[in-house]
Formats: sequence, C-alpha cells, structure tokens
Amino acid sequence: MSMSETDTLLGLFEGHPDAAVAIGAPDRPSLTYGGLRDLVRRTVAALNRMGVGRGDRVAIVLPNGPEMATSFVAVACGATTAPLNPAYRAEEFDFYLSDLNARALIILQGMESPARGVAAARGIPIVELAVPQGAAAGLFDLVPPKGGAVEAKQSGHAEPDDVALVLHTSGTTARPKIVPLRQKNLAASAYNIRRTLKLTADDACLNIMPLFHIHGLIAAVLSSLAAGGSVHCTPGFNAFKFFGWFSTIRPTWYTAVPTMHQAILGMAQRQSGGIDAGRLRFIRSSSASLPPQVMAALESTFGVPVIEAYGMTEASHQMASNPLPPGARFAGSVGMAAGPEIAIMDEAGTLRPAGDLGEVVIRGRNVTAGYENNPEANAKSFTNGWFRTGDQGYLDDKGYLRLTGRLKELINRGGEKISPLEVDVVIMDHPAVAQIVTFAVPHDKLGEDVAAAVVLKSDAKATEQELKDFAAARLAPFKVPRTILFLDEIPKGATGKLQRIGLAEKLGLAG
Repeated sequence: MSMSETDTLLGLFEGHPDAAVAIGAPDRPSLTYGGLRDLVRRTVAALNRMGVGRGDRVAIVLPNGPEMATSFVAVACGATTAPLNPAYRAEEFDFYLSDLNARALIILQGMESPARGVAAARGIPIVELAVPQGAAAGLFDLVPPKGGAVEAKQSGHAEPDDVALVLHTSGTTARPKIVPLRQKNLAASAYNIRRTLKLTADDACLNIMPLFHIHGLIAAVLSSLAAGGSVHCTPGFNAFKFFGWFSTIRPTWYTAVPTMHQAILGMAQRQSGGIDAGRLRFIRSSSASLPPQVMAALESTFGVPVIEAYGMTEASHQMASNPLPPGARFAGSVGMAAGPEIAIMDEAGTLRPAGDLGEVVIRGRNVTAGYENNPEANAKSFTNGWFRTGDQGYLDDKGYLRLTGRLKELINRGGEKISPLEVDVVIMDHPAVAQIVTFAVPHDKLGEDVAAAVVLKSDAKATEQELKDFAAARLAPFKVPRTILFLDEIPKGATGKLQRIGLAEKLGLAG
C-alpha cells in the first residue's frame, strides 16, 4: 500500500477536486466530487437518525443507474450495504433479506417490487430513495419510514475493519454463502484495479454492468473514484443503445462480461464512424473466460487493447490481469497476479512449481476473511492462510495464469477429466459458431459425458455431425461432444455469465 492510499471507501475520493466530475449518466447533469462527498455526509447522518449505523445491514433494491452507484458508496461509508438483484421474485427476496438480517431496505420511491411486501412482513423498515426533479446523476434524498428517530448503536463514518459490503455467492449447486467484505478489502481492490489499468483523473468509464454484482461495483465504480476519474452509469446493458451512449459519453474504457462483448460486436459493423471518433484507451473483460476469437475481433473493431482480468466475489473482484501495452497480453491467459499473491496448490495443500496443474489459491488485502456463519465452508476454502478459488489452472514460466476451468465444472468421463473451456475454444474456431458452452451430461456407464450448446451466427448453417467432425480433427476422441444442441440463446445468469452447471437439467438432458 502506498503512502497516499487509504483503507476506507470515503478515503478513496476524499482528496479529489470539488469541481471534478465523479458520476455521470446518459441525459443527466453530472455529479461532482464535492457533490458526492456532501451526499455521503447527508446519507450517513440520515441513516444514523433512523437508527442505522456501522455494522448494520442495509439491503438496496434499485434499478441499475447512477443512484444505485451512489447509494452503494454513500451507505457503505456509514453502514453495511447488501445490494440485491431487483429482478428477484418474492421467495428470493425472502431468503436474502432474512439470511442477511437486514436492518432496513432502501428502495426507489414509486418502484413496485415484491421486496416491499417481504420487508413489511418481516418488520424491516422501508426507506424510500427519492430523486429530485432535474437532479445531477446519482443525487438522492432518503425518506425515512414513519415513526420516531432511534439512536444508532455506532454512528459516524465506517472504519477500515467494518464490513462495507455483503454479497452472496451464486449458489448453483448449494445454498448461497454470505461473503462479508471489509472497507479495507474493497479499498485495496479499487487501488489494485487503478494500478493495473493506469487510471487517472482523465479517465471516463462507461458502466454497463449490473451494480448488484462485484464486477460493476468495484471495477467500474470504486476504481474510477480511487483514480479521481468519472464513471457514467447506464440503466444496464443494452446492445442497441451501447453505441449511442458510447458517442455521447466518449468513454476512455468500459468493462464487461464476454456475452456483452459478443453482443456489442454484433452491433459494431454499422458503427465505425462513432468508434473512430471516440477516445477509447482499452476494453476490459472479466467474470468469465473470454474466447480468444472474441478478443481478436474486439481489438480489430475498436483498435485498442482488450485486457482480460480474473475476479471473484471473495477477492473483492480482481485477482489477476493482463497488463496494458507495452506489457504482453496473451489470449487464453488471465494475466499475472494483480493485487493478491497467486499460487497453485495440490489437494494435499502443497504449493506447486510453475507449469504444474492444480487449484488456484490467493492471499492478500483484498481477500475476505471468511464466509459468514459457515465454519464448514471456511475449513474447506482456506489452507495455510491461502484461499482456494475452486478454479483449476497453472502458472507459466513468465508468471501468467492460465485457467482450465472451475474444478466442479470439469467433466469426468469414465475417469478422464475434460476441461469444458478447452472444447469451447476449439469449436469457437468454426466459422458458423457464435457462442458455445460445453457441459457435463449424466451417462449410465461413464458417469458423465460431454455435451455442448451452440448458438450459430445469423445466416450461418452447420449440422451436429459437421461440428463433431470439426472437433474430432482437433481434439482427442474422448473430448469430442457426444451431443450438440443448437439454441437461439444459451441460458445466462443474472450478470450475463453463461451457465454451465445445471445446464443438462435445464435442457432436459439429465436423464
């Protein structure tokens, strides 16, 4: 940590000039750093008057946009934030609000949501977030619930060891686990990303990521604030609107998941004038593996480097990243350690040398101290102070990390372990294939076999046998998918990631 760095969210942007732009949004006046600091002070004081203070959990249910960004920042400066996906159904809100033990729910004034009924039934106070007419992007007032003022147990601004953010892991196979992230974890991660991307006060980020997820919150919002730059918050990803936003905001960078990059590429043919007139410095990709073919297409379309990074909730997002030029970046590698230390560990807990395959493990200031109320998960996830990511990979002789897939996503075909990622990359080379997800299907004799879901490019044609033959010419026979399904769209999670686990059930292949 350098001398000028801090351990709290408020410290990230305390020293920036009052008049500099912090938060923007399409068709809205911008919010300055002076305005943001004032908003933080007012929000923390308002929460304290409602009896909500440091350590108290505040669930936030808002549409994507500047108020989601600023409410996360402002609330986290004096309490613990728990942003939730506004698209959840009542049962999901009931699970998350009770599991989090939320002290209050902040929701947009006038917004209809099952979260309201759930909070009322559970006796959780509902705080309305009101946006004044014509206000700068991100400005809001909190309307307290009816009833007298209560004293907060711990008022004032948060300290480095206070939990700033709680998120649940995406529980594809098990009950979601609560990941508490402290002020110092988030601040460390924001600085790590700022350093990796060489962000300065001149940078403007276009945010299209959902802000109930670690990627958008830290990589887009907090790293921009740490650099004194600006982040421009859209209502969420929309490929049809992307280039309109791009030409009015003129960002220097944006960050997204691979499915979003692919959708943007699909719209880019008609947009070359807007791209050439922009001031883009680089494009960032994270949260899922970027097919090398998509990376090459993005770089040739936008004429800037594409920086692939590797992140997860438990690490407050970024763990590794490819460097900006003149550093070397490699398609198929998520780069070098970019914040925490990274090593490869075997099942016995021994660290392995370069070139050896094993589980990726991390340790550092941005890593959670452990899951909440889950000693069993913590015993499995931490070994000798290292956090086990659940990802398999190896470090090459230059220190670049190459991932072969999630350990629980590896396909075990009669004892042969197959990386679905490897199959994806090979079949993506077929000129007709736009997207592919390789996944395991149950098999009565082998235990599991290989299947793939494919989306073809518009106007392209290919048969199942043609793709199998294409794969068979490039892969060992046991890795070739036995079943290939053609879909119009592959099921995605809430953050736009393609879902491997559970795909066999969703597509009726579970037997």
